[in-house]
Parts: sequence; structure tokens; C-alpha cells
Amino acid sequence: MDIYISFFFVVYWFNNISKTAMTTFSNQELTLNTCLQIFENAKLKAEEIGLNIALTIVDTGGNTKLFARMDGAPLMASDISRKKAVTAIGFCMPTGESWNNFIKDDPILNNGVSGITDFMLLGGGKPLIVNNAIVGAIGVSGGHYKQDEECCDAGMSILHL
Repeated sequence: MDIYISFFFVVYWFNNISKTAMTTFSNQELTLNTCLQIFENAKLKAEEIGLNIALTIVDTGGNTKLFARMDGAPLMASDISRKKAVTAIGFCMPTGESWNNFIKDDPILNNGVSGITDFMLLGGGKPLIVNNAIVGAIGVSGGHYKQDEECCDAGMSILHL
């Protein structure tokens, strides 16, 4: 009788495992070394255009994977870079012009976004995409939002090699 119960349990377990496997997915994640390379490229661009930036990289859950603040970067840039990254991953779209175009003619959206915790409309936040999958987001702050976007693009360039 014990053999039949054990066999039943194994069949039941295997059947449920295969159902579970069908309802789960795997996630690609950025390595710390990749994040450091992204920062290094963004930092080089910032130095080239005369900026001191703060940069935040978050994973797909919005958790900080890397944060760095260059010497002399504005104090507020630290939190702003994080909010830009969180907004970019939270909505899977860049901050800045994309968001402005999305909400500009809709007073409800335009007024509503200000109440979203950690939302940052200013440009300089972008999703990080590898092999057509979003793997995180970058946020840069320290200059005019167009300069922040330049630093984002420079950092992200290593993902397109």
C-alpha cells in the first residue's frame, strides 16, 4: 500500500510541477560589471560635456542595482536620478519628451502624474533593453535634461555592441 501511495504522490507532484513550469518565466538581469561599464561610459560623456552627474541603475523590480554620484554633482541629482530610473522601468518608457507627448493634451493625466510616488517627468531616464527584453532602467541627473539624456545614451551604448 505504501508503494501505491508513494507512486500516487510522485505522479501528483510531477503533474503539478509541469503546470507550475508553464506559469512561470525566466528573467534576464544585468550583471554588476555591465552596470559599472554603463556608468563608466556615462561618466566619460558627462566629463566631455562638463557635467558632474548622479546615475542610478535599477533592475526590473525597480530595485537599485548601482548608484554613483560624481564629485561635485548636485545634491538633488541623487534622488532625481533614482526617480528617473524607477519611472522608466515602472512604465517601460523613457522619461522626458515621450511622457510629455503622452500627457500634454490630457488634463487628467497631466494633473494625475504629480501624485505618483517616485514619478519623474524630466528627461534622463530610459529602460535598458537587451535582446528585445527590458532588463532594467537607467536614470541620470546633473545637468539640463537633454544633457542627462546624452549621458544615458552614452552609458547604454555598451548594450548595443
